Amino acid sequence: MMEPLPLSRVYRFIEPGPVVLVTTVKGDERPDVMAMSYHMVVDDGDPPLIACMLGPWDYSFSALLSTRECVIAIPTVDLATKVVEIGNCSGADTDKFEKFGLTPVPAKKVKAPLVAECLANFECRVKDDSLVERYNMFVLEAVAAWVDPARKERRLFHHRGDGTFVVDGRVLDLKKKMTKWPSYIRD
Repeated sequence: MMEPLPLSRVYRFIEPGPVVLVTTVKGDERPDVMAMSYHMVVDDGDPPLIACMLGPWDYSFSALLSTRECVIAIPTVDLATKVVEIGNCSGADTDKFEKFGLTPVPAKKVKAPLVAECLANFECRVKDDSLVERYNMFVLEAVAAWVDPARKERRLFHHRGDGTFVVDGRVLDLKKKMTKWPSYIRD
């Protein structure tokens, strides 16, 4: 039997992707890094488009709004506690790279740094900001992407919206069943 679910909890069931880190840098200020779980793929083409939600309550918001660029870094489960702690403080008064022992690496196409400890990093530029004022949503275009093939830990983690997280687990290989969408079968 189904029971009513408060509408404020709907997102807990459709959270689209792993927790990520977003780096920004504004002018000559030190770079900042924030934790984020509100994002989604908008277009999986070349280049991919990623929508994400940042608002004025986020220290990184003004940097992204003014520079129109950032890096989305993909941490693995071994960084989960550190990522949550990053989300618990503000770059307004904390050098998060220093406090949490993260290594900023110069990006090739944007000023914001990559995060060396992450599995992957996507250099992004704002493609569309027409939804920012109404929904705090930026549409980002990935302009360069990096992955660390030597990284042993590859499991990502997903926020469930209530302070708990789910870690990637067993992989279901259903490639042979993907007859309608063979283009999604990639290496």
